[in-house]
Amino acid sequence: MVFLSRLLYFISHHGFLFALCLMVIAILLAFKFGKIAFPIAAFILSIIGAFTTQYLNAAFLNAFGTRTTAVITKATETNSTLNDSPIFDYDFIVKKLDGSYTQGTFSTMTAAIYPIANSINIPQEGQEFPAKFIPGYEKNIVILYDESEDGKHAKLSEGLSDLNKARIQYETSPNDHSFLQEYVNALEKFIRENKDQDMTEYETKLAELKKAL
Repeated sequence: MVFLSRLLYFISHHGFLFALCLMVIAILLAFKFGKIAFPIAAFILSIIGAFTTQYLNAAFLNAFGTRTTAVITKATETNSTLNDSPIFDYDFIVKKLDGSYTQGTFSTMTAAIYPIANSINIPQEGQEFPAKFIPGYEKNIVILYDESEDGKHAKLSEGLSDLNKARIQYETSPNDHSFLQEYVNALEKFIRENKDQDMTEYETKLAELKKAL
């Protein structure tokens, strides 16, 4: 597991160097066996690795890693951009199994985040967040964003947006049974997905609406 963690970290953080090494090996094999297929395969693997290793690393660490906590200690804006947004380099510390901390780095482009999504969500600087790593190579971590404070707030905001849509429909036309049912369904989903929050207000409203069904 440690070897895989090291390998995935190297590929995701040093993609160009990995591609260069892969191509050199492929060219040597091509000369030895007289087959152009080796460089072609190496080129294809390099392209695939550039776009997928970050996500593969996140899935691997989430599946086999040990839970811990980490804190971003420094966020430095670089001159590069991604979709018109600046790319940041991050320094962090992560708690090892013995309770001590070790340092590590990642960037906007190399961060392993779970759940895997199209958006790149990084916890705020100075905020402790849950993570996972393979003991023996602690600097390769996956950020468990949905369990972080920022992730919980983002999830709550998204849920409130859907809930408000159903509420507005119902309040505009309270006699429409389909709007009432949609509001009830939205409340049930919101309460179910935010059990770690105080849902008393929403549970009371749900009980009230269910009486009108």
